[in-house]
Order: sequence, then structure tokens, then C-alpha cells
Amino acid sequence: MSEKIFPLVELLQQDQRYKLEAYQFVREALQYAQEVLSMPPQKATAQTVKAEHHLTGQQLCEAIRVYALDQYGYLSKMVLNSWGIQSTSDFGEIVYNLIRIKEMRKSKSDRREDFNDQYDFDSAFQPVFLLSSNS
Repeated sequence: MSEKIFPLVELLQQDQRYKLEAYQFVREALQYAQEVLSMPPQKATAQTVKAEHHLTGQQLCEAIRVYALDQYGYLSKMVLNSWGIQSTSDFGEIVYNLIRIKEMRKSKSDRREDFNDQYDFDSAFQPVFLLSSNS
């Protein structure tokens, strides 16, 4: 087993609340946020180069919501629930588990609570129907 996979396998054994897919999805959503959504906006100064790709908990929650809808459409909530994710607080638990095994990093200002109550799962993944007035 490779050294990179072992900490994640150990994490899955220690904390069985979330499936492997949940961890993979959160990491993919972070990449999606940076590459597709251009979150956060690119900064040009030398002082901000290190923090250039850092997202806040709130930004990551929104990126996860958009990525889930992009990947799973109206089934997003059901898919996330099947992986053990019931609220944005679960995203925080997953992120901080990944930080603990050094798969993600945090800044000094980041807090676990930044992920709490960012949106309601029952409404965040509901279909939005737009009515057209074209006659």
C-alpha cells in the first residue's frame, strides 16, 4: 500500500462517519473551486502568493454545493447523504480530518466552525424552476 493512501485508510478506520467517496469529493470540489470557479480571485502581490489558492470554509461550502449540482444534479443531496454528509458541518469535519492527516492545510484564521450552518441541505440542492414568459 502506498504511503499516501495509508493515512486515509487509517482515517477511514478511525472515523467511520464518512465514506471514502466523501473525502474524494471534498478534495475534488476544492480543485473545482480553484480551477473552474476561480475561487478565490487571483492575487498579484508577492505577499499573497502563498495564500493565493486558500479558500475560507464558507467559500468551500459554496463550491461544494455548486460542484455537487454540476456532478449529480437533483440527486446531489441523496448522493451526499449516502456518504454520511447531512449538513455543511460535515464538510468541516471532513476538511479537518484531511488537515489532520496532512492532505489539506489551514490558515491561522481558519476555524472548524466556519463550516457550520452555511446553508440548509433540504433547500440547497432543490431544483429551481424558472418560468419563461415567452408566448
